[in-house]
Amino acid sequence: MTKKKRVAILISGRGSNMASLIEAARAPDYPAEIVLVASNRPEAAGLDRARAAGIPAVAIDHKAYATRMAFEAKLHTTLLDAGIDLICSAGFMRMLTGGFVDRWRNRQLNIHPSLLPSFPGLDTHARALSEGVKIHGCTVHFVRLEMDTGPIIAQAAVPVVAGETADSLAARVLEAEHVLYPHALRLVASGAVAVENDEIVTKAADLAAAQQRPPRPLVWPPVRIEARI
Repeated sequence: MTKKKRVAILISGRGSNMASLIEAARAPDYPAEIVLVASNRPEAAGLDRARAAGIPAVAIDHKAYATRMAFEAKLHTTLLDAGIDLICSAGFMRMLTGGFVDRWRNRQLNIHPSLLPSFPGLDTHARALSEGVKIHGCTVHFVRLEMDTGPIIAQAAVPVVAGETADSLAARVLEAEHVLYPHALRLVASGAVAVENDEIVTKAADLAAAQQRPPRPLVWPPVRIEARI
């Protein structure tokens, strides 16, 4: 088996998507291993959650650094020291500068609770309901300097149901995220998906191998809608 990619997860809170990635990586045939969890908030509950799962976890408090670049320099050094190949941002609520993003270009993934390019930024569920959309969802993409942009790796659709509230929609989208993110990381870590000229490219053989282990239907609740994977 090809050497597994070494992955760091960046969090700022409870780390629910982090937990789904850690669980997926326990599978012997999963092409990535989670070797580090880092948070910009020392009080983040996800740090203890990671340690309980046997994953090294560190807090790099951004408030302890005089500048954003100083914080990012420490984060970058920490990632290099751990031999990181790929970064997964999972509820990491800290904007990163172009210097950091460029160093990790095409090696940093992020998950966003909408079907990008629709509803970038915050309050996605309330905004989706306000706009009256019938299909909402989540997206895993490569990170770029502009918030919630970058080549899209995978998406999952979540139909909006009658009587939906922002909270109920958020809960169902989060359930979809917990399946989509491990699936997207598998695609990238296995080499099935890569970026060339800022566009997603796929390798047929690797993609076929990855798709032999499909996730649960990428639509919540399951309906006959094609999800981009």
